[in-house]
Amino acid sequence: MKIYTGTGDRGKTSLFSGERVSKNNDRIETYGDLDELNSVVGALIASPGDVDGQLVDELRQIQSHLFAISAWLATSPDSAVSKTLKRLSGDPARQLELAVDRIDAGLPPLKQFILPGGHPTAAWAHIARTVCRRAERRLVALAASLPQDTGNDNYQHALVFLNRLSDYFFVLARHLNKLHRVEDIIWQPE
Repeated sequence: MKIYTGTGDRGKTSLFSGERVSKNNDRIETYGDLDELNSVVGALIASPGDVDGQLVDELRQIQSHLFAISAWLATSPDSAVSKTLKRLSGDPARQLELAVDRIDAGLPPLKQFILPGGHPTAAWAHIARTVCRRAERRLVALAASLPQDTGNDNYQHALVFLNRLSDYFFVLARHLNKLHRVEDIIWQPE
């Protein structure tokens, strides 16, 4: 099977549910940002340094959930395919809250703004945080553009997940700096 098909050469692509749409369609833009985020998480996992097994497992679970959200976004809510997808729930966001609390408990209290950076793994976590925020903004815009009668709470669950996920990446960055004995970079206003 060839990787390239040529079907997108005129600026159109297919949703998972089969409809052909422009490649700059809000759905495509939104799950494109999630795909980018998923790739950044993969780079974080692969980056040199000690990322313990529990964190790798959490990050792989995050990648899996990002794929699930993307599948929903690539499917029209009223299509037959949408009935085959597992509904999103609030459980992944609750798991992120527990992870944030666990990681944050081992960090010194934050009393000042910090700049992104430090150890390369922490820098990747900061990049993941910013891409996550962009994906969240894009999802808010997409959800606002949809008819109110879709009756689909998947968007709300996805929004809450992305909001918690950016918090997770922030505390993870601080944790990775601490783990590698690199100080957080304190912002010094001029």
